[in-house]
Amino acid sequence: MSRRPRSPQVCLGVLSATALVLSACTADTPSASGDPAGTSLVIAVAEEPASLHPLAGFAEHGAARIYDGLVEHRADGSVRPVLAEDLPEPAPDGRSWTARLRHGVTFTDGTAFDAADVVATYAAILNPAYASSVRQRFAVLTAVTQVDTSTVRFDLAQPYAPFLDLLVLGIVPSQSLATPAPVTAGPPPPGTGPYRLTEWRPGTQLSLEANESYFDGAPKIRKVTVEFLPDDDTRAARMRDGKLDGAALPPRLARAFDGAGGIQVVGHGAADLRAVRLPDTNPVTADPALRLALNYGVNRKALVEGPLAGKGTSASTPVPPVLAEFVEPAAEYPYDVTKALDTLAEAGWLPGPDGTRTRAGVPAAFTLLYPVRDSISRELATAFATAAQGIGVRVEAKAADHATLTARAGQDAALAAFGNPFDPDFGLYQQLRGKINPTADAALDTGHTASDPAQRAAAYRKLQRAYLGAPTMVVLAAPDHTYVMRNNWTGYQPVTDADRADFTWGAWWNLHRWTPR
Repeated sequence: MSRRPRSPQVCLGVLSATALVLSACTADTPSASGDPAGTSLVIAVAEEPASLHPLAGFAEHGAARIYDGLVEHRADGSVRPVLAEDLPEPAPDGRSWTARLRHGVTFTDGTAFDAADVVATYAAILNPAYASSVRQRFAVLTAVTQVDTSTVRFDLAQPYAPFLDLLVLGIVPSQSLATPAPVTAGPPPPGTGPYRLTEWRPGTQLSLEANESYFDGAPKIRKVTVEFLPDDDTRAARMRDGKLDGAALPPRLARAFDGAGGIQVVGHGAADLRAVRLPDTNPVTADPALRLALNYGVNRKALVEGPLAGKGTSASTPVPPVLAEFVEPAAEYPYDVTKALDTLAEAGWLPGPDGTRTRAGVPAAFTLLYPVRDSISRELATAFATAAQGIGVRVEAKAADHATLTARAGQDAALAAFGNPFDPDFGLYQQLRGKINPTADAALDTGHTASDPAQRAAAYRKLQRAYLGAPTMVVLAAPDHTYVMRNNWTGYQPVTDADRADFTWGAWWNLHRWTPR
C-alpha cells in the first residue's frame, strides 16, 4: 500500500523570499564552530527532550539522528522505507501489517540489526513494566511477532488508517530491553542512525558525531552541537553574535536577519495550532454558551497580523490548515461581537457593575496560563484576554512553567500548542472522542479506521461542521515556523512542521544529508 504524497503547496508552507535563492547564495560567514571545512554545525532549540529514548517519546516524527525507524517521512508527506526493505504492507482486512527488514545494518555498538530488535522495541511499548510514554499512541497494536529473522508482523485490534506513520519509531537493540524497567532509567541505548551521541549536558547542550558505519553512508557534517536555549531573545543574540549556525525564532526577531550576508531566513507552514484550552471541570470555562461566545468574540485575522506578524493562518477548528485535504473551508467562526454578546445574554450571563458578566452570582472570569518563555503564546494570550474583555469576560493571562501548567490543567485555561503534520487522527481522536456529540464521534471513528482517503477526508470535514456547534476550546491560529540559518551548507529542504520546532524535525529534518559548500 503506497502513501499518497501531499501537494507541494501544502508541504512547503510559506517560504520566504530569501529562501528562494538559497541555492544561489555562497557561504561568506564562518561557521559557529570555526571549522573552515564546514563539517561541524551548531544549532539552538527552545525545548530540550526529557529523554533520548524512542520509547520515552523522543523524536515522535522520526528523524531522530541517533535512531532509525522502519520508515521515515519525506518532505512531500509520503513515507519511504529505512530499516524496512520496502514499505510494510497491510493485510486485506487491515488488521495486520507485515514488514520485511533491510540486511547488513548494525547498531553503533557493532551488533547486528534483525527482527528480534523490532519485536523487542514494539513489545516493550505494550509491557507496562517499561513505562513507555508512547503506549497510548500505539493503543491499537495488540502484538508484534517475528515471522523469521528478517520479517515481522504487527497485529491490530482494528484497522487503523495512519498506522504506517507510527512506524517511524526508532528501533533499539533487543539487549537493551532484556530486563523490564522504565525506559527513562539509564543512558540512551545505541541506535542504527546516521549519528551517535557523544555528550549530553542536561540543560545546556548535546553533541552528536557521524556514524562512520551508517548503512546509507556517513554524513558529511561530522559533528552537530545542539544548544538548549528556551529564551527567544537569547537565541537571537547568539545567532547575531556568530555563536550559532541556525535557530528557530519568532517572526519579529527573525526579521532582523533579512538581508544579512551569508544568512537565510526561511518559513515553514506548520501543524501548530495555538488554542485556548477550556477545562470542563471549571464551572465558568465548562459552560457551552461561554465557549461559543468566546469563539465569536475573537478577531483571528487580527491575531495573525498582530502577534504573528502576518506569518501564519487563522483557524477555528482543531484540524491544522496545512492538512488542506482534510479541512472544511466553511467551518469557521466569523468575528461577530454582537452574536457573542447575544449568546452570553441568552444563557443568563448578564453585565455586572464592573463590566464583567455574571450568572447566579458567579463572575465570567478565569485565569489563562501560557508557557513562560514562549513569546508567541504570550502575545496570543494577551490579545485573547483583551478580546474576551470586550464581551464582558475577565481573563487574567499569566506566565507559567511546565510544572504549573500540568498541575493546574483541570482548573485554569491554558494557551496550548498541538497538531500533527501527517494525519489529523493523531491527537484528535483522543482529544475529541466523546466530547462533542454522536455525529462528531462517528466522524472520528471513520477517520480512525477507514482506508479510503476520500472517505476519511469527508469524515474530518463532517467533524469540523459538528464541532462548530459545540466547541471544546478556542482555536486561534496556526503560526508559521521561522528559521534563521547560515548559508554554509547545501541540502536544506523545507517540510511541513509539527507543533514544536525541535532538532529532529523542521529545518533540520534531513541534516545528515547536508554537505558543506
